[in-house]
Amino acid sequence: MPDQPMRGVFPILLTPFDEQDRIDEDGLRSVVEYAVRSGVHGVGIALGSEMPKLVERERELVIRIVVDQARGRVPVVVNTGAQANYPAVVYSQQAEELGASAVMCIPPSPATPNETRSYFRAISDAVSVPIFVQDVATASVSAAVIRQIAEESERVRYAKMESPPQPVKVAEAVARCQGLVTIFGGASGTFLIEELRRGSVGTMPFPTQLPAFVAVWDHFQAGDLAGARDVFDRQILPLLRVSSTGVRLGHLVHKEVLHRQGVIRCAKVRAPADPLDDLTKRELDEVLERLGIG
Repeated sequence: MPDQPMRGVFPILLTPFDEQDRIDEDGLRSVVEYAVRSGVHGVGIALGSEMPKLVERERELVIRIVVDQARGRVPVVVNTGAQANYPAVVYSQQAEELGASAVMCIPPSPATPNETRSYFRAISDAVSVPIFVQDVATASVSAAVIRQIAEESERVRYAKMESPPQPVKVAEAVARCQGLVTIFGGASGTFLIEELRRGSVGTMPFPTQLPAFVAVWDHFQAGDLAGARDVFDRQILPLLRVSSTGVRLGHLVHKEVLHRQGVIRCAKVRAPADPLDDLTKRELDEVLERLGIG
């Protein structure tokens, strides 16, 4: 899976834990199944999956479970970035061996443009699956450098633009990399419509409200911008306003949503993770009541 170009809604899956901090394997399968049944076009395992909080054997376990549960119905993208070439190569090869459809790599930071290019060349030479360049605020990659990377790294065919201002970065990447690199947006889908209007062909949000994200995508692809905006503003934006002040808060909020939806049994986020404050809890309750969740 698959040689077809990747595009559409690719949620970054949350990793559920039980009260003893162990991965809830059945819960993870449930998250995958919820995503697939919501009509998504692919799934991802990345920072939003709390991967930096996993030990090596857990990392492998998560990939195995997600690939197995997806059963070839949708492609699986795995974040394999690291702070040096060698571990990124090893992680990327491991992900491919475990069945990943593509890998996604944040470059080391700090790194010069030449070091970033070397990093992606090393990964490209080591795998046979497509590679996403992941541009984030802490390791930003310019559109010009992404094009250079793609010109000299055969497997680099996608980029996920997340450093601010996101719509501007998407527009620059689309213009500079046309014909070489396919551009996705990220940042929880916060600027989904703006990114789509600027040439993005996909998004990687948290794995909640997925039917709404798919509906926005379908409306936009059908040329119905007003319909896309209506669904986004009514069904997606209210929860984004509660959860979008940081990845850590996003984990807390979106795990709580999946728990209330009955997708996972426990909303635990691995420590260190302060709980939601009382006001944010009330705001979340109000939003979920309006959305008919929980």
